[in-house]
Amino acid sequence: MRVSSLLPDFPWDTIAGFKQKASAHPGGLVDLSVGTPVDPVDPLIQAALNSVAAVPGYPTTHGTPELRAAAVAALARRFGVTGVDQAAVLPVIGTKELIAGLPRLLGLGAEDLVVIPEIAYPTYEVGALLAGSKPWRADGLTQIGPQNPALIFVNSPSNPTGKVLPVEHLRKVVAFARERGAIVASDECYLGLTWEGEAVSILDPRVCDGDHTGLLAIHSLSKTSNLASYRAGFVAGDPELVAELLEVRKHSGMMLPFPIQAAMTAALSDDTHEAQQRERYRARRDTLRKALLAAGFRIDHSEAGLYLWATRGEPCRLTLEWLADRGILAAPGDFYGPRSPEHVRIALTATDERITEAASRLA
Repeated sequence: MRVSSLLPDFPWDTIAGFKQKASAHPGGLVDLSVGTPVDPVDPLIQAALNSVAAVPGYPTTHGTPELRAAAVAALARRFGVTGVDQAAVLPVIGTKELIAGLPRLLGLGAEDLVVIPEIAYPTYEVGALLAGSKPWRADGLTQIGPQNPALIFVNSPSNPTGKVLPVEHLRKVVAFARERGAIVASDECYLGLTWEGEAVSILDPRVCDGDHTGLLAIHSLSKTSNLASYRAGFVAGDPELVAELLEVRKHSGMMLPFPIQAAMTAALSDDTHEAQQRERYRARRDTLRKALLAAGFRIDHSEAGLYLWATRGEPCRLTLEWLADRGILAAPGDFYGPRSPEHVRIALTATDERITEAASRLA
């Protein structure tokens, strides 16, 4: 069997026609369909990468002690997460890789249920399918019923919706998972980009009472550190679970390059560049949000993250057509499951000039 036959079509391949149409606009394409950073990598991080570029040996799968210490310190400093054991931090080759492989790395199979959000980035479902497990879309615990899931993915702040789950909701997820014997994997890649209210980690003491058993928090440096090209992320939480992931990944040769580990250490140790990047996105968000509302869109959720979750109250592909007529490309809501047929995801990840141009065209 071809493994690809288990998987849906790659979503971005399905909007090639819209991209072609938008690219024909006299002012050029404004691509707001993908959350890829466009701003430069901070010189501090580049210097750290270059400083070890001549090192020839293999890196360790577990990462350097300096990297793991920097991750623990950043979690505490930036998000109020305390009590993380340095041994319970593991660098990964981009968090998409980890999410896609996590069910298999944890030994899940055909008998196992993997819960994913109702509206979700496609990789959660892909991870379940690659392991031969059954994906189950649910935002509320009552939707799971009497079933005993093996793994529950949560994503707050959400991609694509920007929705933030409150402390009490996350507490209920943790309690439910422990009652049913499930692991909770919390994708927290957008935790540092909260615009309204407060977003918290699954490892926050208010959520888990300081007990990380059965919990994994997944973090990326692609967003506020602009390190998407570096594939720089890490997972932290339950020491036993992280030790198991480490053991499997050691055998598989799944190790992060040593220069990237040095770059991550620098990025996690410096908050100035992160704050500056956050403010760039805040300004772009304000510009796009005002323009979309003035153009008759409704924006739902979007309290955090790199996207605006917007609708014109029509099928999302019609909205894509409307935007493409104006040279703008967005991502359709149907990328993220059957329960978002009328929304589009509009990214903030374009230059100031392109964001201003998009706002002008929307007007």
